[in-house]
Amino acid sequence: MTGISVSKINIIEPDWRGLSDIFAGTTTRLHGFSEGSFSELNIAMHVGDSELAVSKNRKKLKKDLNLPDHPAWLNQKHGTNIIIEPDKLNYPEGDASISFEPGKVCTVMTADCLPVLATNKSQNVVAAIHAGWRGLAEGVIEKTLLSMKCNPEDIIVWLGPAISQEAFEVGDEVREIFIDSDTEAKNCFKMNEYNRWQADIYGLAKIRLKNTGVSLIYGGEYCTFYDDELFFSYRRENICGRMASMIYIK
Repeated sequence: MTGISVSKINIIEPDWRGLSDIFAGTTTRLHGFSEGSFSELNIAMHVGDSELAVSKNRKKLKKDLNLPDHPAWLNQKHGTNIIIEPDKLNYPEGDASISFEPGKVCTVMTADCLPVLATNKSQNVVAAIHAGWRGLAEGVIEKTLLSMKCNPEDIIVWLGPAISQEAFEVGDEVREIFIDSDTEAKNCFKMNEYNRWQADIYGLAKIRLKNTGVSLIYGGEYCTFYDDELFFSYRRENICGRMASMIYIK
């Protein structure tokens, strides 16, 4: 990769319909300025990439997608802290953000973890959630949806690109954490030939969503690990960039 790009950024958009007042989507790794392990469109400052390249990528992101403001980046910690009306300048510590205001771009960064974007039928609230297995097990999805302050039946959720079950190997301790919380979670784990478990992070998220009363669930068909042309993957590469998943009220 040369790190020089003239092509406009493309995003993967949710397959939900009828939400004309909502912008939502996830970037790919294509059409940015980063090089090497971070090529091309790395948007994370904390992974060892050139700050100049990341700054150029972020500026290009705002311009190409015609965002109303800069994304409100979070200092993600694999926890359950939620930021209401995130400030684009402060980089608060949290793994989810919620906004009731038009033009505020709630954003999470991922490279295998599950990005969850949510809104409601009234299109007057949005949320972006970073759900790694730890945050998922600790209830980051449930806590965020509760903070959206709307009827769960009205909430619409998109599961963005994450690692697939075929690529996500975990140990007994991870499986037990989820099963202790909900026995239905056992259906999301398959034993492999090495006597370890393949975890379905999409399936685990769907269980959590349905248990909160959410039924309008979209997405969940990509694999960041196997699709190296489109996505960064921490498990595949260890040193790599991050994608951005964004949502805002127009």
